[in-house]
Amino acid sequence: MKKIAILIVCTIMAANLSAQEGLKIGIQGGIPLDDFTDDVSLMLGLDVGHMWALGEVVDVGVTAGYIHGFAEKYHTGTIANDLPSIQFLKAAASVRFWTSNSFSFGVDAGQGFGLNDDNDGGFYYRPQLGYLMGESTELNLSYTGIQLGDSTEWSTVSIGIMYTIKTIKRF
Repeated sequence: MKKIAILIVCTIMAANLSAQEGLKIGIQGGIPLDDFTDDVSLMLGLDVGHMWALGEVVDVGVTAGYIHGFAEKYHTGTIANDLPSIQFLKAAASVRFWTSNSFSFGVDAGQGFGLNDDNDGGFYYRPQLGYLMGESTELNLSYTGIQLGDSTEWSTVSIGIMYTIKTIKRF
């Protein structure tokens, strides 16, 4: 399963790298909610995607990325409990709606593939709000959810920055 996940993410990234127009690269950081607040202290995510404009209001695309939840460390007396980090590869479809020249809202939806032991991953979704700062830099606020098979959910709230690489047109 993990080999298939890695293959899917690498394929999406390779397709994105060959088509530079609308290539987005970003980083996000956040805190866990609900089921993982005692196990994870912080979350860091890396994203690569490609968006195509369907007009002035709607963009659609694909995204792939990596999520790493940094484990908490507990010390009780002389005993140290090291919990495992939680990691996911994600592959998803994206849609964005632009309400003005600077503000957007949208969602990524797809699959989150668990990388660490006893983590099978699950359905991945990430609703987000964005603010365009300049021509190619976007600040976004998002919620990330991954429905895990045992009725738990990986959920975080995060803030991130995304940079868009535009195509240089040659004549």
